[in-house]
Amino acid sequence: MIYEKVVAVFDTSDHAQTAVRALKSAGFSADDISVVSGETLDGQGAKVATATGFWHRLFGGDVDLHEAKVYGHTVDKGGSVVTLRAPDTMVQKAVDILHTHAPVDVNQRAASLGIIAAGSAAISSAAAKVADKAAAIAPAVSQTAAKAATSVAATASTAERAIKDNEVISLAAEQLEVGKRQIETGMTRVRRFVIEKAVEAKVTLHEEHASIARRAVSDQSYIKDIDWSDRTIDVTETAEEPVISKSSRIVEEVVVGKEGSDRVETVKDKVRRQQVEIEKQPSPPRANT
Repeated sequence: MIYEKVVAVFDTSDHAQTAVRALKSAGFSADDISVVSGETLDGQGAKVATATGFWHRLFGGDVDLHEAKVYGHTVDKGGSVVTLRAPDTMVQKAVDILHTHAPVDVNQRAASLGIIAAGSAAISSAAAKVADKAAAIAPAVSQTAAKAATSVAATASTAERAIKDNEVISLAAEQLEVGKRQIETGMTRVRRFVIEKAVEAKVTLHEEHASIARRAVSDQSYIKDIDWSDRTIDVTETAEEPVISKSSRIVEEVVVGKEGSDRVETVKDKVRRQQVEIEKQPSPPRANT
């Protein structure tokens, strides 16, 4: 992810703190927000903030000279400079939020102070200046440096820093943030097709055939009933044969859908944290005179 730097200048610390609260409410992390004021510089704002080299070390070489002077003049007069490190996709959202809290137009302020000619001041009223992408920012400007302006002041040279009695070492710590994304784990396909299997059934078939039997007649009374004419008798023989027919009906339904379930997975990783080690060194022995 590419990060960019957004800078806004406010004449009062109240406006700056209100803007910071609005950024936090909008979802920006407090670790990505820093405020430079006379209080954060231990009351040495007049001497430190007015040095243009201080702002170049804080924001990188992309800061123009007239911008650095406006930053220093504002802090010297009790104002504040708010810095935000934001993903490039959220820069416009951050600029819109800062613009609603009465920021200083750096170009117009520089023109009013005579730092640059009035005719060359930018007409735009945008209060937040979007710097180059984080990949182009000097490695010395880290997230911790953007959060704590006092640590940047502590890394400056002793001649340019007015803080001689107190030096500040910032200790950074990483936090584990676990998000979620949806991935495809497979596919279940339900396909309907036709199969055939051999079946059989038993059926009883009836048949009728002609039967012929001869029997002897001994009764003499039949002699008078003799019929000498020709006669034909037809007997129809029948037989049953199987007749096959088929019928269809629904025997089962398959319902295709989705069901969800939740599971808890423990994510393990390592986070870094800076610590400080204090070691007292004995003073070298004094030579006897």
